[in-house]
Amino acid sequence: MDARDVLKRPVITERSAEAMESKKYTFDVDVRANKTQVKQAVEEVFGVKVEKVNIMNVKGKFKRMGRYGGYTNKRRKAIVKLTADSKEIELFEA
Repeated sequence: MDARDVLKRPVITERSAEAMESKKYTFDVDVRANKTQVKQAVEEVFGVKVEKVNIMNVKGKFKRMGRYGGYTNKRRKAIVKLTADSKEIELFEA
């Protein structure tokens, strides 16, 4: 799997923005990706050193449209902690 296929998008929420101050970044990743692949992808794409990767599976929510019901897509979320001497990831180019 290519590095650009592993990382889908950054997750930007209030909680993840607060975590960025302590060099923790949150990404939506491919559901088949493991911690090693996520670490290699972040290091390759952003040119930083990764200390630790935490991964969680997020279940799809049940949604209804009239009398029909179904689930939204499940996804996988990775929280990546960078080393202390690593540079910051610029998600917003100012």
